[in-house]
Amino acid sequence: MDLAFAISAFASIFAIVNPVGNIPVFVAITEGYTPELQKKVRSKVCLVAGSVLIVFAFFGNYIFDLYGITIPAFKIAGGVLLFSIAFTMTRGQMTKSKISDEETQEASEKEQVGVVPLGIPLFAGPGAITTVMIYVSYAQNSSDATFGFFSIFLGILATIAIAYVLLKYAGPLFTRMGRSGAMAFTRIMGLLLAAIAVEFIISGAFEAVSNHWGI
Repeated sequence: MDLAFAISAFASIFAIVNPVGNIPVFVAITEGYTPELQKKVRSKVCLVAGSVLIVFAFFGNYIFDLYGITIPAFKIAGGVLLFSIAFTMTRGQMTKSKISDEETQEASEKEQVGVVPLGIPLFAGPGAITTVMIYVSYAQNSSDATFGFFSIFLGILATIAIAYVLLKYAGPLFTRMGRSGAMAFTRIMGLLLAAIAVEFIISGAFEAVSNHWGI
């Protein structure tokens, strides 16, 4: 475990949470909200998303044990999921595994949109949870698990902190960069995420073969 792992964990979590690309959705859903209500919503978004990711970081291993899931199998499955999300992102589209039109329309209680659909599944969706759990598995199998866990925890907090600042200034930012600017950033993050997903799949396949045949 070294600084490269910490940077990789943060970059991966930030890419899949994609707070910049989510700005247009936040602006659209909170349109017409008072500044005070917007503040409550963005606080809930960050609190819910951060809590979900941290909970899975700490207790994801117990979920593996409960369902008999091996780390290599999860890496491969997670890599495939992340690649599908990344592919959608590179096309500048909102992946349906993160948020659906129905969820947006059903968000009738203004303040509660910070929980669903913004907090979950827009910010802390299946891809973000998968990414965190895979990095936890890397940390567990390393010689310095403590540093690995700290790096992941710090990566989550840093991502959520940046997301809060971006949401605070979502209106002016969206006005400056527009939807096309947000989509361009999403495409870049999608390309980065695709490379990370391929790495997960290769690593999981290699570990599965090694465990099965003892290579």
